[in-house]
Amino acid sequence: METVTAPKTRVLCGMSGGVDSSATAALLLDQGYEVVGVTLKLWPQDCVSRAEDKCCGPQAVMDARSVCHNLGIRYYLIDEAEDFQKHVIQYFADEYKAGRTPNPCVMCNEHLKFGRLIERADQLGADKIATGHFARVEQNSETGRYHLLRGRDERKDQTYFLFSLRQDQLSRAMFPLGEKTKDDTRDVARHCNLKTADKEESMEICFVPDNDYGGFLQKAGLAEKHQGEIVDLNGRVLGHHDGIEFYTIGQRKGLGISAPNPLYVLELNADENRVVVGPVENLEQDTFTVERCNWIPFAELTEPIEATTRIRYNHTGTPATIEPGENGRATVRLHTPQRAIAPGQACVFYQDDLVLGGGWIAR
Repeated sequence: METVTAPKTRVLCGMSGGVDSSATAALLLDQGYEVVGVTLKLWPQDCVSRAEDKCCGPQAVMDARSVCHNLGIRYYLIDEAEDFQKHVIQYFADEYKAGRTPNPCVMCNEHLKFGRLIERADQLGADKIATGHFARVEQNSETGRYHLLRGRDERKDQTYFLFSLRQDQLSRAMFPLGEKTKDDTRDVARHCNLKTADKEESMEICFVPDNDYGGFLQKAGLAEKHQGEIVDLNGRVLGHHDGIEFYTIGQRKGLGISAPNPLYVLELNADENRVVVGPVENLEQDTFTVERCNWIPFAELTEPIEATTRIRYNHTGTPATIEPGENGRATVRLHTPQRAIAPGQACVFYQDDLVLGGGWIAR
């Protein structure tokens, strides 16, 4: 009697051209999956010409294609530049114009890497998608809900950027690097003789390669200089600015004003086109609201909870009480005041390794 071999589970692996996604594909192959590599071409042409070697740029595409060839897997390059322009770049510009600090990586993950990528997986008959994020996903046996947990390598954990993923997205997601360290990842790539094994990683926003946000907005035609007032907390005019989108909460340098004591940006008032400055102690805050909350282990927050709260990616986290609000909002009461809590930034809540969810800091 002829033995029928069950078909392998097909996984669509997002390939950025870096070592993490390369090792991810290699690990999946070793675990017996049928792996299909795909790079989402996200860059509009004007960005591509200025960042040859960044994520999803021309060099990255060549590296991703080379890795897939070496691993013997199919590879696709899919143009998603229009959606990237709409959901990430335009959002980035609009938030700065509104006096908020955007987080484009969260939006890219939600709409592109775990939105469009899942759609492409369906088209290619893939059951799962995988990325090179340092994170873990597990299904809770009692509730059936999918939980997001920190990666084992605390230095590289990327769950902050994944807090907005929905249950339908987490149920399809695989993170093979979740139990690995960065050194482990490079070892996997070296073992497979992949050219990306020693490739440097970029910590910049991919479409702003020189970290000059204001310069990018102007070059891309998304913002123009428009003069307004720099005022103190009493409304006294101290100087003038060329556009609130060129400033960030907590900024001290480059204000172009003189004062007996250091002054920091406290508020960006888009309605009045004003930059409000003041002493460093006025940067501290212990209570604020988050909106458009996404909860992961449970569908909604129904009672106050205690959580470690991160107000930006490089923030280690601080204890807080999170109180439910209406219309997808919650009130955050920090046990210790924190500096430079910026409207528009992502605020993410944890209990040990478990990601409870998060929201966007409101005014």
